[in-house]
Amino acid sequence: MASGPQFRLLGPLEVRLDTSAVVLRAGKHRALLAALLLRPNRVVPVTELVEHVWGDTPPARTRGTLQTYVMRLRAALGDPSLIQTAADGYRMRVDPLAVDVHRFADAAARGRAAAAADDLPAARKAFAEALELWRGPVLSDVPSETLYSEHAPRLNELLMTVHEQRIDVELALGDHADLVPELFALTRDHPLRERFWGQLMIALYRGSRQAEALEAFRQLDRTLDEQLGIDPSKELRALHQAILVGAPELAAPVARREPERAPASPMRLPDDISDFTGRAWHVERIAGLITGGSVPTVTLAGPPGVGKTTLAVHVAHLLRDRFPDGQLYVDLRGYALGPPADGMDVLSRFLRALGVPPDEIPPDADEQSTMLRSLLSGRRMLLVLDNASAPDQVRPLLPGTASCRVIVTSRDDLRGLIAMNGARTVPVDVFSPAESESLLTALLGPGDHAELASRCGHLPLALRVAAAYLAGRDDVTISGSPIELAHAALPPAPQRLFRLLSLVPGPDFTAEAASALADVDADGLLTVLAIANLVVSAAPGRYRFHDELMRYAAALREESDSPAEQQAAWTALLNHYVLGVERCAELLYPGIVRLPSSASGPPPRISTSAEALAWLDAERPNLTAAIRHAAQHGPAPLAWQLADGLRGYLWIGQHVGEWLATAHHGLQAAQASGHRPAEAAMHANLGTLYLRLGEFARSVEHHNQAIELYRALGDKDAEASVLNNLSLVHRRSGELGAAKEALVRCLEMLRSEESVSIGLHNLGQLAVELGEIDGAVEHFSQALALAPNADSHTYLGLALRLQGQFAEARAHLERALDVGNVPAGEAETLENLAALELASGDPDAALALASRALSLVADGGDQQVATSVRVTLGEVRRATSDFSAAAELFEQALATARRIGYASGEVRALIGLAVVLGDLGRPADARSAAEQAVRRSTELGLRGLEKRARELSR
Repeated sequence: MASGPQFRLLGPLEVRLDTSAVVLRAGKHRALLAALLLRPNRVVPVTELVEHVWGDTPPARTRGTLQTYVMRLRAALGDPSLIQTAADGYRMRVDPLAVDVHRFADAAARGRAAAAADDLPAARKAFAEALELWRGPVLSDVPSETLYSEHAPRLNELLMTVHEQRIDVELALGDHADLVPELFALTRDHPLRERFWGQLMIALYRGSRQAEALEAFRQLDRTLDEQLGIDPSKELRALHQAILVGAPELAAPVARREPERAPASPMRLPDDISDFTGRAWHVERIAGLITGGSVPTVTLAGPPGVGKTTLAVHVAHLLRDRFPDGQLYVDLRGYALGPPADGMDVLSRFLRALGVPPDEIPPDADEQSTMLRSLLSGRRMLLVLDNASAPDQVRPLLPGTASCRVIVTSRDDLRGLIAMNGARTVPVDVFSPAESESLLTALLGPGDHAELASRCGHLPLALRVAAAYLAGRDDVTISGSPIELAHAALPPAPQRLFRLLSLVPGPDFTAEAASALADVDADGLLTVLAIANLVVSAAPGRYRFHDELMRYAAALREESDSPAEQQAAWTALLNHYVLGVERCAELLYPGIVRLPSSASGPPPRISTSAEALAWLDAERPNLTAAIRHAAQHGPAPLAWQLADGLRGYLWIGQHVGEWLATAHHGLQAAQASGHRPAEAAMHANLGTLYLRLGEFARSVEHHNQAIELYRALGDKDAEASVLNNLSLVHRRSGELGAAKEALVRCLEMLRSEESVSIGLHNLGQLAVELGEIDGAVEHFSQALALAPNADSHTYLGLALRLQGQFAEARAHLERALDVGNVPAGEAETLENLAALELASGDPDAALALASRALSLVADGGDQQVATSVRVTLGEVRRATSDFSAAAELFEQALATARRIGYASGEVRALIGLAVVLGDLGRPADARSAAEQAVRRSTELGLRGLEKRARELSR
């Protein structure tokens, strides 16, 4: 793939800069960009661009308006040089392979060349690369008839051809059995493409399904006769005859499969050290227990500093080939000065590493543990659980399957794991004299190191620190504790930094954080400490302490630095974190209102949204630990400022465990300080979180507490915002009367036209759910008058359609498309147009619109909108008598609606399912779905849906 910006037209138009998306809300901007991208590095004349953007109705000042659009596109893309001005038009300066249309053509050409050279595995791979680029109908959200008519037929034909060529390759590789379901779908969707029918006949015949292969030919014959009045091609008739007689040339080839390859697997081990020394017996013993016999878990137990982590990681690296599905590692921080690793955080990290999307991770620790065991079942993986202090830290992470094994390190033998989980303990003690000599020789060179090894107590940590201290000092000997001597040998500046770093509450730190903490340029000082082995460079730019060294540093800090100096350093570190979170919030979720900040100074070096997300991902454990520590020890304001600033990130990433912890600690700090605005914000934060978790009663409780606090403070804007959110909680839980009451109270307090419009939208949607269509039309009309945007037109079009005013509804929905919207909003508009076409008696038009809507939100988009679109698409499929496809769509919608708590979507899906199950001749199942719909709609007060459900349940 080309570097730089990436552009996607095979589906909804997408622009990505690094890992961030550029949203082009205006449809005409998307049309202009698409026109330039389809002819990269070539001048597209102004006359053509005008036709593509405005069609037959260009504006009066066409060239000036086009120049404005180009200027806005340049600003959105962040690099004005991408769009160059020419004498009579504009040129998009871009690598063609940065545009998926051209990358698709390139991959298809490579596939054809490989197939011609009989390199079938390479052909299969290239064709698969090409097909993976398609995310939906080409140019699906680009409102340009001329672009669509010029390019869509050509690209769709090329897509069909690539499908045909790839299937020929798969058949030649002997994969006929896997192709049959796909070919059934392709012949159903493209009934006039004879090549698909021929491939289906071959695949069926080779799968010993000769009768079905012959029936496929008869079906094609009937279709061609009815629709075109022609016979199948000569090639298809010859194939039919060959199948009739069982011609030997149709036999399946010997499969030429690619070598089996392990699926993508997480490799999360820390680096193995290059100078690992000794422990031969331990390595052999641990490897033998892990790979042979029935021992599921091996615990390495020993005192601090003996190298348990180093040993565990070294063995894990040696055994990587024995566990091809991956390795997972976590430092449980059981003996750290700060809090141990949060169990839900660890489980969540493991699940994400195994490919679970954030929004599918359960909010409950027990459910997460169950999901982890399910995902690990049958896989060959190795888990390294480092620094565990108790069996209960380990048990939720155990795989429970014989194919996965676990190495645990601890200062204790964790006998509970032995008794209840079948673990075996391998004791790890200090080095033998020979091992100590070997390590010191590797670090210092040949010589007599026996006395030094003895003074270090043969402890690997002390040996490494001593060796670092002595390196290059021929006239110096060790006469005391190696760690004390190494520290004493440092200049004052790194000594001070070493002491103050023990204040870091999380597992690691950056040079920027260290600089803020000690008010110095810490880069060089950290290098000095790393050379002395007093800190470890865990990853590029990140450092950590060994637990024992941190304890030593903390003791020195308590002796040498006054309480005021320690507090100043701690506050400076928190200030650094707050500034970093605020900078990330500005880049990632600028629209979320946040509490005022008391932090000042330069923020961490974060320039793009991609860097912001990477910074938050890396610092998340440190930020969580910092909030907890600040809530307990102060300064309290920085605790709630951090918790408040992280809300958007934790919501986006669905980091439920950290969200729960940070919000509660922020609330604790606010209550202890008597800071009412912060307390209200934290209650609102928790209310939103519990809504996400589906715990509606707790969500209502926290929202109500926030409302009372804001009312006492006289903050009407904040109170209105929380009331609006409270109405959503009531809607999700089915308390529609309470939802309406909260919205009415909210509207009474709103002042700006934009916010009043949003409140009216919500009230109108609620009226639709209550079956009060006239009221919905009134609310949406008022909203449109205040804010004539795409959403206003869409919602009014929806209500007018339900009222039976089809012409007026169509006008508003088409106006919404002209105005342009984000993908989810445009999907809602297209869905309502599809429903309108269906009600008007044109299911084919409805099918095209609903399919286009689903392509906008199906892959990671707004799941509530996707649910609604699937219901509508199911209704369209039923209208075209495709009952099986309709049932599948209703079932998908039902599953998603229940997962996200979308109550009315759940009932609509149940109603659709009840109808189509009746069509499929399954009356008992249909009645069951209808009865569920009656029960849920009655509970929720959805009167319009309840009436329909009762009719079906009779």
